[in-house]
Amino acid sequence: MIARALWTMAPGRCEIREETLPPPGPGEALVRTLATGISRGTERLVLQGRVPDSQRAAMRCPLQAGDFPFPVKYGYSAVGIVEAGPEALLGRRVFVLHPHQDRFLAPAAMCVPVPDAVPDARAVLAANMETAVNVLWDARPLAGERALVIGAGVVGLLVAHLLARVPGMEVVVCDLDPRRRAVVESLGAVFAAPEEAPGGRDLIVHASADPAGLARALGLCAFEGRIVEASWFGDRVASLPLGEDFHAKRLSILSTQVGAVAPAMRGRRSHADRLALALSLLAEERLDALTGPATPFAALPGAMPRLLNPPPGEAPPLCPVVLY
Repeated sequence: MIARALWTMAPGRCEIREETLPPPGPGEALVRTLATGISRGTERLVLQGRVPDSQRAAMRCPLQAGDFPFPVKYGYSAVGIVEAGPEALLGRRVFVLHPHQDRFLAPAAMCVPVPDAVPDARAVLAANMETAVNVLWDARPLAGERALVIGAGVVGLLVAHLLARVPGMEVVVCDLDPRRRAVVESLGAVFAAPEEAPGGRDLIVHASADPAGLARALGLCAFEGRIVEASWFGDRVASLPLGEDFHAKRLSILSTQVGAVAPAMRGRRSHADRLALALSLLAEERLDALTGPATPFAALPGAMPRLLNPPPGEAPPLCPVVLY
């Protein structure tokens, strides 16, 4: 069987390549792709060839082909139907951490069934929601806390969505783009421009991928507040004013990273359990506001640079969706 996959060949340049798939082996499933999601922050670094040498192993996707920087087949948000493989999965929609490809083989253990209540285009948010779940496990939010999320990208918005469910939690989302206000408010949080961001926050989740946002978080924390760093800076250096609020307020900065289950749940929940939970949390229709625009797979090589780096003045999408 011939399959087609997206490969990143050079900075800013992608192409679709064909490959031959063998029949599924024991424990494997053949998946026909319905939709994939583009993780703009991570895939932008890949498209630009900016994955640091020291992080290439950590950044590698489970079913990636090729090596950083190029050529590389990358991506980790695929939804499809199992056409061959274990009987328990036949005909079922599944989510798989697989690059952009129209048909592929994957270990059956990596194929997580998608709940009936979650449509294809929303299910591609599963990897981002899994990250958001891990952020909350690391953050350990408390009822009645005052929280701030800096950065209204997909992960930041999903974190705000989950935090808004905590009883008595006051959730503010700060972002440079005022066009994010409507989606922030639809998720049950309050939008604030940078100059309006409130101080005295017990918990701050930084998800802007801009070192300036992390520096700003230090000044907005309450005494002994905590900052959970959810951004990935790639090869950039983040400089922080640690001689000011950081020491005077006895602040904490905690790294959170989805590659490992957060310590609060490690040993009690597996990666598969966490992903299944993330998929179940995508049943709410309001999360459709985080997906789109939709791009046909055949048009993806030409569309990818613009989706990841829109021209000035054009609103950046949240989670672009690829349809097959």
